[in-house]
Amino acid sequence: MLQDFLTPQLHEFQGYNNRTWMQQDGATCHTSNVSLPVVKEMFPNKLISRRGDIPWPPRSPDLTPCDFFLWGYLKSRVYLNKPTTISQLKQNIHEEIAAISRSMCQRVFQSLRSRFQECQQRDGAHLDDVIFKKLISLNNYYDK
Repeated sequence: MLQDFLTPQLHEFQGYNNRTWMQQDGATCHTSNVSLPVVKEMFPNKLISRRGDIPWPPRSPDLTPCDFFLWGYLKSRVYLNKPTTISQLKQNIHEEIAAISRSMCQRVFQSLRSRFQECQQRDGAHLDDVIFKKLISLNNYYDK
């Protein structure tokens, strides 16, 4: 999948260049002895992962935009019209990702910056109260 799908997709993406970083969680398939060397070669010295160039805690959803924002947001949007086929679901996903505005991304990354600061102040401890606050604040993302 990495060589047959991800590599060609990256090369087609206009935002991909030698300054692109890869961040992944600690899932076994991401850190296996087979896949990890391939990813390290694709993103030399720019892999944030368990066993990567920059270690990343395997369970840090409060510091990962896809976890604290994107997956929940997309799920809330792509199922609104109750897709009945995989094709419809894929189409909804494509449309909703394309509809994410620049200002929404700016708000997400402002939240990420605040989360990093909070994590640093807590010396790396969990952000339990941030996780509960996020449920309320995510509604602000959806409403704008």
